[in-house]
Amino acid sequence: MNIAYFTSMYARASDTFIRNEVLELRRRGHQVSTYSIRREAKDARVGDEVRSEQAGTHYILEQPKWRLLAAFAGRVARHPARVVEVFRLASQTRAPGLRSLLMHCAYIVEAAYLAKRLQATGVQILHNHIAENSATIAMYSSMLSGIPFSMTVHGPGIFFQPRLWALGEKVRRSAFTACITHFCKSQCMLFAPEEAWSRLHVVRCAVGKSFESAAMTPVPAAPRLVFVGRLCAEKGLPLLVEAVTRQVAAGKPCELVLVGDGPMRGEVERVIEQRSLHNAIRILGWKNSDEVRAEIENSRTLVLPSFAEGLPVVIMEALALGRTVISTRIAGIPELVEEGINGWLVSAGSVDELVVAIDHATGASTQALTAMGEAGSARVRQLHRLGTEVDRLESLMKGAVDSARAA
Repeated sequence: MNIAYFTSMYARASDTFIRNEVLELRRRGHQVSTYSIRREAKDARVGDEVRSEQAGTHYILEQPKWRLLAAFAGRVARHPARVVEVFRLASQTRAPGLRSLLMHCAYIVEAAYLAKRLQATGVQILHNHIAENSATIAMYSSMLSGIPFSMTVHGPGIFFQPRLWALGEKVRRSAFTACITHFCKSQCMLFAPEEAWSRLHVVRCAVGKSFESAAMTPVPAAPRLVFVGRLCAEKGLPLLVEAVTRQVAAGKPCELVLVGDGPMRGEVERVIEQRSLHNAIRILGWKNSDEVRAEIENSRTLVLPSFAEGLPVVIMEALALGRTVISTRIAGIPELVEEGINGWLVSAGSVDELVVAIDHATGASTQALTAMGEAGSARVRQLHRLGTEVDRLESLMKGAVDSARAA
């Protein structure tokens, strides 16, 4: 197949789940081109694989404005009815206000340019990840070109404002919609018409080949925990810092390594200073994928007490490496993390439960954690194997291409 992948910002160090699919589909002999609305600011920390994907990606907003407008004018001249239909849909689904009007006009111009490119290169299906603004452009581009589009929905952002982003309409018009968890599928069902539910399929994100084949390293004896993610309130960071503070105050050994950066970094640094927690909490900032992997392997347990998530890839990666996970009983996380088997689940917002879970993780023997790590590794290979998930995606894409050809 000739497939185009499209998202708002590709390629980034954090979108391994997209690159995994792209590279595996190419390995199977499909032609896969990548498109993005914009490019992420240059970052020296990305690896060669990310740089290679960036070099091969077509960035719409890097094109001269006249080229985008010319593509739109050409679409108006050749397919005026399709253009009118897109503007009608935009007027029905967009938020009120001038800003929204201007945004959707920009989306339609970008969609016209993308449609021209897809047709010129013989693309048979356009696949989108994330389901917000880039999915809107993908839907409009499909309407303008006649090329079917599909999308993968992750959450949680899309579920905060599903009507603003016309989630139900996107599901209805998609050739298929892949959902990364059963929870994600249920949320799509909430906002999509019942007759469109058959378009919804669970296709999980997968860990890369290097994690599938990873050998477990010994669980460290040190009571070290690791957090990987943005340093922000919605990741439950204030509760995590409070829980570690309680452990230290109770005289229980506990170390926390924070890998990431974000708006709460200054606040956490102040807490560390005020409570003399320099030996208990360290902030490392952003790290590349190899460094993140090393920090996970050097820790007993990954801790991610988030208030809202889809299903974080870092949880899959930690389990694949044979490390237990402490996380919250929300969204798709309980579909992977099993209480007492490969980790611990706590109620979102409960610092008391988080303290208990941390106590279990830091107090358990390395033998017990090794057994739990083996269970987690096996579960990831069962649910998030790249070959199995791309099999599902490939089959859905072939069905969509065959249906479009027969129409």
